[in-house]
Amino acid sequence: MTPTSVLDADRLRARVQQALDDVLAHQRTVLTEVDPDCAPLVESVSRLVAGGKRLRPAFCYWGWRGAGGGADGGSSSADAESDAVVRAAAALELFQAAALIHDDVMDASDTRRGMPAVHRQFAALHRGSGWQGDAEHFGAAGAILAGDLCLSWSDEVLNGAGLTDDALVRAKAVFDRMRTQLMGGQYLDMLAQAMPVVAGARSATDGATGCEHGGETDEALARALRVICFKSAKYTVEHPLLLGAALAGASPELVAAYSSYGLPLGEAFQLRDDVLGVFGDPAQTGKPAGDDLREGKRTVLVALALQRATPAQADAVRRLLGDPGLGESGVVTLREVVVDTGALDRVEAMIDDGVRRSREALAAAPVEESARAVLEGLVEAATARAA
Repeated sequence: MTPTSVLDADRLRARVQQALDDVLAHQRTVLTEVDPDCAPLVESVSRLVAGGKRLRPAFCYWGWRGAGGGADGGSSSADAESDAVVRAAAALELFQAAALIHDDVMDASDTRRGMPAVHRQFAALHRGSGWQGDAEHFGAAGAILAGDLCLSWSDEVLNGAGLTDDALVRAKAVFDRMRTQLMGGQYLDMLAQAMPVVAGARSATDGATGCEHGGETDEALARALRVICFKSAKYTVEHPLLLGAALAGASPELVAAYSSYGLPLGEAFQLRDDVLGVFGDPAQTGKPAGDDLREGKRTVLVALALQRATPAQADAVRRLLGDPGLGESGVVTLREVVVDTGALDRVEAMIDDGVRRSREALAAAPVEESARAVLEGLVEAATARAA
């Protein structure tokens, strides 16, 4: 199966989009009761959640199918259950929207998915309307509110998805843990950008997380790996899978197998994203070339480059990384350091290793055969080199 056909299996992307459209139509009505001037809050979210890969809903839905969900497909009750799972999966997209909106405010990002970031949209609205006060402050405040609404709506959608009481209780435990741990991972990401890079004694194996890399004792690398674990690997792949497993009442054996499949794949997904953040085509990524470098992201790619850099190379990284005005020549310099130190090759090897471990875990997992091919195809969809 191609990445596109995998993502569109069971018409999942179209069904998730319809669920989101229904939610936003309802919330537009609710906010209109407050005042029609609230419309930009919903419209900014609508633009953000239009289209996309829908990876998180895919892992949730096919995690449910792989655990035996939808086995009696075709009956009216089975179709209703499938639709309820799709709505629950759509809640993941609203939570993702909240995370992206707030992340862009924290990083002062200009664009997201080829469009102005939400805080930039609100700032432009302020300037274009000739309103009083500071447009940038208004933009940040509007985006924070839009993100808060998405966070609230994600809960509302999950609770109202039409799940059985038992399934909802199981799902909430996973959903709540996912949301809290993502916030922790986001804080670690922010903290890493604020701290100097110091080789230290902290090990990536401090506290079992499932994302351990034994032997990594460089502090910057250990922190970068931990951020990947909680900001991306668990949130993008493992927790959506476990949400689907919870909805189906999966066995402990399958839950453990999903973690073994999901964690290395989630890590590979984020490592690919980090590579694209430095070397990607803006037409594919929807963000300016080298944007992660301007934002000073302390990724595994950067940590490995610093770990292996000559004094001159390390000085260039410390001088240029995080410069919001970084031009093309600075981007080229940093790219050369990443390549010349072997950091890029090492990250590519880590991606390949994560993909291998994920596929091996899936091959041994007690997954329903009707879902296995899709879950296998999602490995490529999550780690494709283009976007």
